[in-house]
Order: sequence, then C-alpha cells, then structure tokens
Amino acid sequence: MTKSLRLRRVFASISLVSSLAIKQLPILFLISLLAFAAGCGKGGSKSGGAAADGPTFVMGRGGDSPGLDPAHETDGESHKVCDNIYDNLVQYTDSTTEIEPGLASRWEHTPDNLSWTFHLRQGVKFHDGTPFNADAVVFSMARQDSMFHNPFNNVGGPYTYWQSMSMGSIIRDVKAVDDSTVVFTLRHPNAPFLANLAMNFTSIVSPTGVKKWGPEFFKHPVGTGPFKFEEWVKDDHITLARNEGYWNGTPAIARLVFRSIPDNTVRYLELKKGNLQGMDGIAPDQVQPIRDNKDLVLLTQAGMNICYLAMHNDKKPFGDPRVRQAVNLAIDKKAIVETLYRNLAVAAVNPMPPVVWGYNKSITPYPFDPARARELLKQAGFPNGFKTKLWAMSVPRPYVPEPQKVAEAIQANLKSVGIDAEIVSTEWKTYLDKTQAGEHDMCIMGWTGDNGDPDNFLFTLLDKTATRLPAQNLAFYRSEKYHQIVVEAQNESDQAKRTALYEQAQQVAHDDAPWVPLVHTSALFAQPRNISGFHLHPTGKERFYRVRFE
Repeated sequence: MTKSLRLRRVFASISLVSSLAIKQLPILFLISLLAFAAGCGKGGSKSGGAAADGPTFVMGRGGDSPGLDPAHETDGESHKVCDNIYDNLVQYTDSTTEIEPGLASRWEHTPDNLSWTFHLRQGVKFHDGTPFNADAVVFSMARQDSMFHNPFNNVGGPYTYWQSMSMGSIIRDVKAVDDSTVVFTLRHPNAPFLANLAMNFTSIVSPTGVKKWGPEFFKHPVGTGPFKFEEWVKDDHITLARNEGYWNGTPAIARLVFRSIPDNTVRYLELKKGNLQGMDGIAPDQVQPIRDNKDLVLLTQAGMNICYLAMHNDKKPFGDPRVRQAVNLAIDKKAIVETLYRNLAVAAVNPMPPVVWGYNKSITPYPFDPARARELLKQAGFPNGFKTKLWAMSVPRPYVPEPQKVAEAIQANLKSVGIDAEIVSTEWKTYLDKTQAGEHDMCIMGWTGDNGDPDNFLFTLLDKTATRLPAQNLAFYRSEKYHQIVVEAQNESDQAKRTALYEQAQQVAHDDAPWVPLVHTSALFAQPRNISGFHLHPTGKERFYRVRFE
C-alpha cells in the first residue's frame, strides 16, 4: 500500500467512524477499521512516521488554503503551502530577509539600476518533468500582466499582488537572452525590486502546467520546489511528496501534510498526542502549557506583522476623518493586549511594525479616550452614534489567534461610545473575497511582511493604487499626498532618504486614520523535541525541506 493511499484511507476511515452510529457497525468491523486507521496513521506519530519511503511531517494549522497559484493568492494559508512547492529567482535566507541565490545562481545590474540580468541554474526541472529555463521565467511574469504579449497572460487571475505592488509600472520588459539568462528592464529605478522577486507572487511556475489547467491551475500546482503536489481534500488536508531531484538537496521527510484544524484546542491536543509534528496559530493560554511540556518545544520570534481594523473610507460615516479618529480613541488596545494576547503582542501605533527599518518612533499614539471619541462623533453629526457592521474572520491567524474574542472586545468598546457594531463572520476564502471586493463597513485584517521593506506595508496596504479590485487597501484610502510620498520612496535608492519619506508617510496615515492599528504579535510555533531544521521566518514563511527527525 502506498503512503498516499494510506493517508487517504486514514482520513476516510476517521470520517466514516464519525458519521455512522456505533451501533450500526458490526463490532468486529469497527475494531478492524479503527486498528487500520491507527496503523496507517503512524505517519503522524511521535516517531516521525517512519514508513517504507521515509517519514511524514504533519503540520496543523487553523484553516485551509484558498488556492495554490502563488501569483494569485494573497493569504498566509496559501503561501505556507506554496513556499514548499515553488522557488523564486532569489530567496530569503532561512531566518532573515537578506537575499541569496535561488533559481538564479547569480545576477548583476547596470549602474542606473534599470537593467537586471539573472543567470539561471541549469538542469533544474519542474515537477511535471519539463525543464526550467529563461522562457519559464518570462512566462511566470508575463501571465500576470496584459501588457506583455503572452497568450496566457491573466490566466487564473486576477493577480492582486502584481497589481498592488505596481509591477506593471515598474517593469518595462522581461526577455530570455538564452535558456539560462533572463533580463528584466525597468521603467525607473525601484528600491524594493530585488526583494520583491523573493515574494510568493514572483514564484516560477510550469508553463506546461498553466497551459494544461488554465484557471484551474490553483488546484493543480506545478513548481520546482522541494515538495510536489499530491492530494488536496478541501478543508481537511493537503499532501505534498518530496521532490527526489530537488536542486537544493532532497528533503529528509517523504511527505508533508497540512491539516486544517480550525479549533485551537483540538489542534493543540493533536500535537500533544503526537498526531502533529508542527502547529501554528497558538492561542495565548496554550503558551505556558507548551513550555511546561517536556516533549514539546515552543519557537518564538518578534513578529513582522500588523493586525488592524480597516474602516471603509468610501462608506458613510467613515469618509469623515473625525469618525475614524473617534474609533481609534474608543478602542482599548492595552486591555486587548493584556487579556486576549496575554502580553504576547504589543499595541500598534503605525501601519508597520517597529522591527522594520523606517519605523516612525516619534508619533504619539491615540490614547484610549472614550469621552474624546464621543465628542468627535458629536462634531461629525453623530451625537447618538450610529449602526455599522464589523467583519471578523472565523479562523485563527498569526496576528489574531482568537479573532472572535478580539471582535467582541472591539464591539464592546465601540458600544460604549454609541457605535452599534454587528459582527459578521464567514469562512476564510469568502472573507478574503468579500473584503477585497469592498463589501464590509469595518473589518479586522492583518498582514505579515513579505520582504522586510517598509514599502510592503505602507505602499501595498494603504496606497491609492491598491484600491483597485481585488483590493489590498481594505480601507479604500485614497490620499494623493500619501501616494506621492510612498512612490518617491520607491524611486529613491538612498536608505536614509527613504527612511525620512516613510516617516512622513506614517504621520500622514496617523492623522488621516484610515485604520486602527491594533497589535503586532510574536510569531509562535510548537513542535516535538525530536524535530530539527525548522526556522521561524520574519516573513511568516514556513519552509520544511530542511526538517529532520532526530
């Protein structure tokens, strides 16, 4: 029996047991079924699931991936799977946002930074057996932008990242010089350009795979990465098998399984039982028990993230900055940090975390001041407050492990100043689709930085160009003053000058208050002590190809 078949039968048998009444099953059949499931389930055992073809690593997470096309997806649950299927021309080191070679072994650029030449590794193949080459690089970029002459551009779109990062206005052309050389020509210098090439949306995909599957490619991913796609049972698990010929070294684990377990407690219990070899989305009250457990290890890192409350500036009454400022004054962030995050977070002041260079330390945060909030609402014409809808995701995220509790705390704060906020929740993919379509009044959302550059927060999340649907700017904030500052910062190569510009941008955003910046959280990950080789990454990437069982 193959490992893939074993895994499928484990999940199928568990579902069968839960859906049938015990009295309806012959007792011998039930015993046999449970024994079979237990035996096949050793892929998730404390021993690391040693099987004929190697161990299996089962990763427990809070929700499923909306899709597995790296250029199309914008959420962390999709990215953490894609991180193991695809490669980029350049990549981040294991634990920093410093750039190192990926599919490109080396590169150089002209003195004016307008022409970048990448020299590609030779002999690399996609998981479908087709060769990786310069044409594949051109294809992976060209399909995201209709300006390129490619019959498959925009297949599987829309491409939110390409759009929100304004890549079409940065890149003039991408050309294959020969099979192992590709040249990017820019319209103007762009400081974050190289770091952007390490982000998920610029991963290199199989042209053959995209042409075969078209808009369905997100269900049938094909890359060059350490693991290749094997199976996806929606809302249950995704199984990847190791790429035996991976250019950067064959992974030690034979299979990598991402299990979707929305309930934090259930996920933790599965880890304690040995049915998981890794777990994220850790609730604050689970931290100390994990630390006290001699069989487990808790990994922590200062998070390069932001959890925020976006107010839709195009919808009344949030077009009035006095209302938005009142909402900022109404929310008790200190209490949220202490009671719901158990001090594993810090109250946010700006739209980017303090661990990112360019952070403006001089900005005075909005205090918790309900009286002042009520006064501003009165000035704005709402002496008795107003009714609105507060959207909150239904699954835990790294920046908000208990989203419903945070939503309820915000709801109570708003109620105290006369704002009656009805909480609205949907499943994760629908939540993303609807908020990016602008259907919300207010929504709780978050972001983990992709490349360690302020641009990835300040431009990507709040620039006016990011309001194009599907939007990344969920506040639909359109400030020309802000836009001019962040674009100037993109075009400036001197980091000191860029820092000064980003400090200005943060002050503008603070005064206009399109968001309530809520918290920056610590990144947490739990695993058994016999696991090594996994590193928490500032960008939230979860790469498992170096993981080993001791």
